[in-house]
Amino acid sequence: MKDNVNSTIHYNKHPSGIECIEITRHFNFNIGNAVKYLWRSGLKGGESTRIEDLEKARWYISDEIERLKGENNARIKKHISVTN
Repeated sequence: MKDNVNSTIHYNKHPSGIECIEITRHFNFNIGNAVKYLWRSGLKGGESTRIEDLEKARWYISDEIERLKGENNARIKKHISVTN
């Protein structure tokens, strides 16, 4: 019987033999999801889902960039208000 919860083929199919979660658990949510979608690109639904998976990865990368910019802007504003 297939186990789609604990052992999905599109996350275990990498030639290295490493399971995707072994890598992604070391990243934050956005980066981990970007890696996950890059990892499974074209594996879950075949070639028809490759572009969709890459677009999802790009979305999480963009979200992470915006998050980091927001944190950076907040630090700058805090520094300005402390020094004035």
